Amino acid sequence: MTRQPKITFIGAGSTVFMKNIIGDVLQRPALSAATIALMDVNPERLAESEIVAGKLVRTLGVKAKIETHSNQLKALEGADFVVVAFQIGGYEPCTVTDFEVPKKYGLRQTIADTLGVGGIMRGLRTVPHLWKICEDMLEACPEAILLQYVNPMAINTWAIAEKYPTIRQVGLCHSVQGTAFELARDLDIPVEEIRYRAAGINHMAFYLKFEHRQNNGSYRDLYPDLIRGYREGRFPKPSHWNPRCPNKVRYEMLTRLGYFVTESSEHFAEYTPYFIKDGRPDLIEKFGIPLDEYPKRCIEQIERWKGQAAAYKEAETIEVAESHEYASSIMNSVWTGEPSVIYGNVRNSGCITSLPENCAAEVPCLVDASGIQPTYIGALPPQLTALIRTNINVQELTVQALITENREHLYHAAMMDPHTAAELDLDQIWSLVDDLLAAHRDWIPEWARVSKKVQAA
Repeated sequence: MTRQPKITFIGAGSTVFMKNIIGDVLQRPALSAATIALMDVNPERLAESEIVAGKLVRTLGVKAKIETHSNQLKALEGADFVVVAFQIGGYEPCTVTDFEVPKKYGLRQTIADTLGVGGIMRGLRTVPHLWKICEDMLEACPEAILLQYVNPMAINTWAIAEKYPTIRQVGLCHSVQGTAFELARDLDIPVEEIRYRAAGINHMAFYLKFEHRQNNGSYRDLYPDLIRGYREGRFPKPSHWNPRCPNKVRYEMLTRLGYFVTESSEHFAEYTPYFIKDGRPDLIEKFGIPLDEYPKRCIEQIERWKGQAAAYKEAETIEVAESHEYASSIMNSVWTGEPSVIYGNVRNSGCITSLPENCAAEVPCLVDASGIQPTYIGALPPQLTALIRTNINVQELTVQALITENREHLYHAAMMDPHTAAELDLDQIWSLVDDLLAAHRDWIPEWARVSKKVQAA
């Protein structure tokens, strides 16, 4: 009897995301009889996910086996693939803290999960848990591939590669393929007719080529069309998914840099010092900057989930639509040897020659039976390299803080952050980091905690 794959899902209480990934997996013939091990620390959410996963199996009529675990090591035993999706500290209290404490200093954010003081704090909360997964994987499934869907993606990927270099890992995001769909919609061109090549770091990768296949088989550069459409006021078209988030920041940066970035305008606005400025409401209005966007999404998502959970429990079957996530494609290629190409976050190791060797780069990767193999890019255009380095500085110092358990580097990371440094002076930055570390005391490693005396001062 042919051995079937085992897929372990850590953070399976993220039910909607779990449903999308497992739904994709079960629709692939080579994976349809897999053992799916769901693990979460929240028994209620785990039970909801078990119900949904079971109904996916019944809907598709496949032979997959669903297990649930509260013990991480047990869930990982014999796994071939490990999918990780969790948010340490959740919306409350941690996301709320990441937004409300900086606001007292006049520092406003949009998403705060990747860079800036919010991203630094999320990395500090998250990396130790990812390291524990790696430790357990070395014991229970050392050859498994870790598919990591957790923010701050670049900090996480970098920290894992630094401390557990033998773990086969990739950080996965949907921004590259998602942005291609958005631009195809603006251009009124089927996305299947567009060829692109992107590279950089997570949430700051750029399309080095963005082209339309012609009837004669040649390709036409689409950048002139995008710039013209923006300058004439035709692009971006109104958002089809969130009216609070127009796409103007990225189009503006296209006109300045000559390349389009693959992460949303609401994210990008807080990775640079140009768009969110105290006393400049004109910028917020001109570019449609959605301040406090992530907390709004969290509240909406929590409300939406209440209705979805009830509907899933009552439904006999669950509709399974294909998502745009890479997980099932990776698993299928590794398991069958059928090659595919994905965009993954991996240790740079010379893929992008103008960026540090040990940073986490986002590049095209070939996937086959040998695993995930990043492709060589070479040097990025110098203006892109320069902008990306400003973000890498923050990531590197955060990782250094975690590796060396040196709290000083958390302050250094914050002082290097483009948005934070543009708004606050050094005394304010040090005081803000103190306040955040004190507020997150129960969620961060002991070495990073500040004394209550500092908080009082």
